[in-house]
Amino acid sequence: MHRRGDGAIRKPGKIGAALSALALLAACGGGSGGSGASSAAPPPSASAPPPPPPASSPCSVTARQQWAEAQIDEWYLFPETLPGNRSPAGFATVSAYIDSLTATARSQGRDRFFTFLTSIAEENAFFEQGANAGFGIRLSYDSAARRLFVSEAFEGAPALAAGIDRGTEILAIGTSSADLRTVSEIVSAGGSAALTDALGPSSAGVQRTLRVKDSANGTRTLSVTKADFDLDPVSPRYGAQVIKDGNREIGYLNLRTFIETADPALTAAFNDFKARGITEFIIDFRYNGGGLVSTAELMGDLLAQNRMNDVFAQLTYRASKSAFNSVKRIAPKAESVAPTRIAFIGTGSTASASELVINAFIPFLGPNLALVGSDTFGKPVGQIAEDRAQCDDRLRIVAFATENSAGNADYFDGLAGSVEASCAAGDDVGFPLGDPRENSIARALDFLAGRSCQPIAATSSATDVEAGQAEPLQLRRRTMLMPARPNPAQISSPGIF
Repeated sequence: MHRRGDGAIRKPGKIGAALSALALLAACGGGSGGSGASSAAPPPSASAPPPPPPASSPCSVTARQQWAEAQIDEWYLFPETLPGNRSPAGFATVSAYIDSLTATARSQGRDRFFTFLTSIAEENAFFEQGANAGFGIRLSYDSAARRLFVSEAFEGAPALAAGIDRGTEILAIGTSSADLRTVSEIVSAGGSAALTDALGPSSAGVQRTLRVKDSANGTRTLSVTKADFDLDPVSPRYGAQVIKDGNREIGYLNLRTFIETADPALTAAFNDFKARGITEFIIDFRYNGGGLVSTAELMGDLLAQNRMNDVFAQLTYRASKSAFNSVKRIAPKAESVAPTRIAFIGTGSTASASELVINAFIPFLGPNLALVGSDTFGKPVGQIAEDRAQCDDRLRIVAFATENSAGNADYFDGLAGSVEASCAAGDDVGFPLGDPRENSIARALDFLAGRSCQPIAATSSATDVEAGQAEPLQLRRRTMLMPARPNPAQISSPGIF
């Protein structure tokens, strides 16, 4: 079993015991939160797909379903919710059968598609080096207005090279200029799932024609071809910087996802903050769906110079697996800082390992910690990973609860109810990430300076702005666009295409 991402694990002795907690926002469904079968269009092929393996094969659907059922029976955190009478008969896919086994816990809000099947090769590639294929953008969708925006563009990927960056609106999508359809037309025909279909599969070589609009270039039509790229977890453009607020210096860190390549970037960033004597921080997790617990633990160490051996997190399994319960204690590094105040920026896309870090610091900082933006996703559980290598199957199973030193493990509805201070803010795509004029960063600066802000719990919308002001387009409520069955990159870093 191993634990990767926001709390996933492989069983010790069988496959190793590396802590891996997969932050699973994405498996809760498509762009508007729906669930169901994936709607992604298959990649074009000149030949027919290979026939399915025979029923006697270890990689037949039935054999894989039975294997998944056995692992869930052994490890599932909520065994009392599993159905007593069950059979894979009637379920066409392994994922559909897994969903049926976890339906009760899902209806209780405890497993919102956090238990799922993925690819060993794809997940390893993403967690080890950020490998992914696509345009290299993160998309957010305004369902009320039927408008699609680029919330972030990644360095070294095709979209940014074509001039598409944060704040760009995608107006129309097609395979060529001859069949362009507006976003509104696409949604009218098939909902937000049709948008993910229109954008095509996450495969290098897939080309799409886009009509886009931004403040710098106006409206234009261009073709972009998906390619393999490595996601940089800390942007070299804005990921780690110092923001001036009057005569104070604030350390700003935007972490896109918790993967192995984040570790050296985090260490370097905090080393610089420490050298400058910075003690107030904005930690921007607004799009961070989680990832490796080991990276979350490193971040805890780097944020806690003065907390040697304090409890960072506790992992608790079901009674029959209590031998695996563990406590992670803080071990400060040479680069660690000693924060006096932290503003964590979060949204409904902030999940798992991100929430683990925020939750860990609530008992340490109390009113000197704030959640800024909107409420987080709510995932106080982690997954182990069981592998069936011959089939490239990795089963992520909710197997343990995560709690902080004060015992808080009950934030399935998000962390806004757990923090003493919060500031409601929008995600203003009209400004770059890291810009102090951007709404969430401006409210974070207000909190750090002791200026007043409107609490998240007191607002009627997760993206309300100051009372009495009209809501600008950039601050309207948007959700990350997600396929029904996301790939590993989309699970840990929502909205990636």
